Amino acid sequence: MAERDLTKLRPIKITPDYTCQAAGSCLIECGGTRVICTASVSEGVPPFKKGTGCGWLTAEYAMLPASTGKRKERDGIKKDGRGVEIQRLIGRSLRQAMDLSRLGERTIYIDCDVLEADGGTRTASITGGFVALTLAVNKLLEKGIIKDSPVVRQIAAVSVGVVDKQPVLDLEYANDSRADVDMNVVMSRDSTGKMEFVEVQGTGEGHTFSKSQLETLLKLAEKGIGQLMKKQFSALGERAQIIGKKPKLYVATHNFGKLKEIRGLLGERFDICSSAEAGEYDEPEETGETFAENAMIKAKALFEKTGCATLADDSGLIVDALDGRPGIRSARYAGVQGDSDANNAKLLDELKDVPAPRTARFVCSMCLMRPGHSPLQCEGACEGEIGFEKLGEGGFGYDPLFISSELGGLSFAQAGLEMKQKVSHRAKALQLLCGMLDAE
Repeated sequence: MAERDLTKLRPIKITPDYTCQAAGSCLIECGGTRVICTASVSEGVPPFKKGTGCGWLTAEYAMLPASTGKRKERDGIKKDGRGVEIQRLIGRSLRQAMDLSRLGERTIYIDCDVLEADGGTRTASITGGFVALTLAVNKLLEKGIIKDSPVVRQIAAVSVGVVDKQPVLDLEYANDSRADVDMNVVMSRDSTGKMEFVEVQGTGEGHTFSKSQLETLLKLAEKGIGQLMKKQFSALGERAQIIGKKPKLYVATHNFGKLKEIRGLLGERFDICSSAEAGEYDEPEETGETFAENAMIKAKALFEKTGCATLADDSGLIVDALDGRPGIRSARYAGVQGDSDANNAKLLDELKDVPAPRTARFVCSMCLMRPGHSPLQCEGACEGEIGFEKLGEGGFGYDPLFISSELGGLSFAQAGLEMKQKVSHRAKALQLLCGMLDAE
């Protein structure tokens, strides 16, 4: 048998759906190491997570009695210290794959049972555990139990070390037992392909190691983990599509123009959906006395329907000469919700004896609700005045009558979407919201 190239991975095989009962499972084989990884889902969370709207992930690890050359005693109620340390590593590593707020108050248990141990059992457990986790989440999505994939990044792990002064990737027991340096590396990869370290455990067993040796080992580990991630994708097949997906954001509107504007500003962060895509639900009555109160009412109702992130705004036109009217009644000023022609006609009629400048402002109060987070609210305003006739064919609502102070005499309907987005009340509210999200 040809000698193994110690800078390459041992033969890797991942068999998905290895057991029938678990929500997700796989057998991972790394050379002579074989580990069964399963993922089970349970409703409810530990006490410290109750009431948060967020889920939890934990892991257990065990070596079966005949997994080593000498029989290992079966773990009892009290696990050995090594097993506890390894399962904590698995748990905190795989939690980095998750946005637990998208899971709801559920717990995913990752169980890793070593059938045969020939080095690298903890790193194989992390790599296989991620596959089992993804399969379990995919099943939750297929059943409609959750609507957003909480798997936001890919996780895999590998061991590296220095043996006989040479860097080695994916140490088998014969190498591990005489390594001068032994290191376990866990890395993540996001939807853009960016790879980052989750955890690095490095020990100078026989000798200390230099910074240049560390850099060599980390580079070798990254190469191996990249190959392991390809194996994970291959094992998952089409089910890998749930990894790194943007969260859904349902917007409480039937107004295509508003939806297009929001997609233009938040589309990089969220998969934007209209409230119509959420299915039928009882749209709430806007009983608030302020824009902010109405925005909260609408966002909450849609959130309770979908369980996903929701965004609602309450926007309106405030005209100084009309003591703030139409205000929160802007969309139904003439009596019928969304009748822009009637609303514009009524506004012009009420201002017919008012000379220029007929100062006014558009105001937008916005509310974002997400699982596991407190609501975010912000408000933007755009100053201008009301013209004496409609100008332009674009926009919607009062756009043909509103002349923005920042657009050099153009109405919103004349300006076009790109120009309007730079100065509009909704754009300003969304920019404030983006700043709040960045600050998180």
